[in-house]
Amino acid sequence: SGWKTKTKPNGKKPPAEEKKLYLEPEYTKIRVVDFDLKELVVLPREIDLNEWLASNTTTFFNLINLQYSTISEFCTGETCQAMTACNTTYYWYDEKGKKTKCTAPQYVDFVMSACQKLVTDEEIFPTKYGKEFPNSFESLVKKICRYLFHVLAHLYFSHFKETVALDLQGHLNTLYAHFIVFVREFNLVDPKETCIMDDLSEILCTPASTSSPSSQNHVTER
Repeated sequence: SGWKTKTKPNGKKPPAEEKKLYLEPEYTKIRVVDFDLKELVVLPREIDLNEWLASNTTTFFNLINLQYSTISEFCTGETCQAMTACNTTYYWYDEKGKKTKCTAPQYVDFVMSACQKLVTDEEIFPTKYGKEFPNSFESLVKKICRYLFHVLAHLYFSHFKETVALDLQGHLNTLYAHFIVFVREFNLVDPKETCIMDDLSEILCTPASTSSPSSQNHVTER
């Protein structure tokens, strides 16, 4: 199916400055919107679950593709010789299950091409009224979200400086937080996969009103 990838720590620690830049408060406080994203992702009562997953997944695919395109000129075979995020290297597996070592831009291209093919396939993402979703729909949505997460993680680890230079960190932070809250709500990505970004998720996915240190440590006795 061309979807299997394995993650393997590459042992190299990223430079401290690179790793922590996106956790700096001056950047994490910049978002396009500041309200409870949970309200945006909860399944509306009158909407079918698969319809909701389909429309959100398609939107995230388009937005993450667009966000990546803003820095794609800096993501080259020379600058990003492997698809890395933190101490993890992602490998692509082709249709026959053959492991492919590829550069980050090649990997992102594989991801976006595969996602594009799925979200535009009427048999998988039906747009006509009354057409059934396939039984494999949820597992395909999970695959798409897993690979989109890899792209977001790479953007933070390797291209946050360029994102800041373009003044697009607010868009990236908002997109990332919305995506994480969505995949958590519907259990679409294994926490073992997303844990490399937990430090950022904790900051960005907590509404501003509850993210002060005092309220985090405050225990109410009843």
